[in-house]
Amino acid sequence: MAEIAGQPAAIRRAAAAVAEQADRISALRAEAGRRSRVVLTGMGSSYDACYPAATRLAAAGVLATMVDAAELLHFRLDALDSGTLLVCVSQSGESVETVRVVRALMERGDRPWIASVTNGTTSSLAGLADANLDTRGGEEHGPSTMTFAATLVMMAAVTRALAGHEPAAGADAEAAAVCAERLLADPERDAQVLAEWLGERPVLALLGRGESRAAAEMGALTLKEAARFPAESLQTAQFRHGPLELAGPELAAAVFASERRTRDLDLGLAAELVGAGAAVLVISPDGAAPAGATGIATGEVGDGISPAVSIVPVQLLSWALARSRGFQPGTYTIASKVTTHE
Repeated sequence: MAEIAGQPAAIRRAAAAVAEQADRISALRAEAGRRSRVVLTGMGSSYDACYPAATRLAAAGVLATMVDAAELLHFRLDALDSGTLLVCVSQSGESVETVRVVRALMERGDRPWIASVTNGTTSSLAGLADANLDTRGGEEHGPSTMTFAATLVMMAAVTRALAGHEPAAGADAEAAAVCAERLLADPERDAQVLAEWLGERPVLALLGRGESRAAAEMGALTLKEAARFPAESLQTAQFRHGPLELAGPELAAAVFASERRTRDLDLGLAAELVGAGAAVLVISPDGAAPAGATGIATGEVGDGISPAVSIVPVQLLSWALARSRGFQPGTYTIASKVTTHE
């Protein structure tokens, strides 16, 4: 809970880090101008943090490809050459697949220009990359919370640079920090309310589009990691293509409705799920939700950083579920904080 509550401060640290590393971030724009494509990679929560960047770059006319580092390492490495700007995201800087990708590329003459985004500057990845950006997320022991939020702030600045703008993050980051503080005003009470919303339902789907996919994917990961609860994340439109058959009294669904372009579609699906008897939670800037659903208002947050706020209710639910299921929140029994072997 201390790390969940520490996210507003982590967002502000990351914003300060953006300002202090502005010249280094701007250099990515020059490197991108010399290359024909951008590839974003990482694993786990670091990979999830790439969704807003990929979405916002596409909106700016830059088609950035997301490929997780394991797929890249074993199946797609030959597609990368000197015409590629590769952005490697790893909060620890030690994720085995991401580090192996960079080491394999370093052995080639015709290799991409590599930027890394890490929490700290002393990791293997930070030392290998052509340029490293430090998120300054802070020391963290449990599932990614502060580091995820800080990475989103840094990746939003990287996105702005690659789209041809100045990499400022101050106003948007401060808005996100304020909104997160509001959602964390009484975290234990709200965690209990969310646990009661889920009840005894065995199926939980987290649905998001665009940059909200970061919150949906990361939310499902956190529920599995912290509470050992088998939640599933899907792109919202994909839910109609088969998984809609899950709709009914045993289903709980969290719908992230932060994207303006698809807001009506997302609220429409939420209404259908309520009609089928599912428990529905809608997380959106204004808290709008169809009759019978529970709405949570995150407040307005700038492009690229909103998942750092919209994921907070899921983090609180994970904390409550871990406690109710007899687990110590934030501890590991099989996995580890940093994955260092395949």
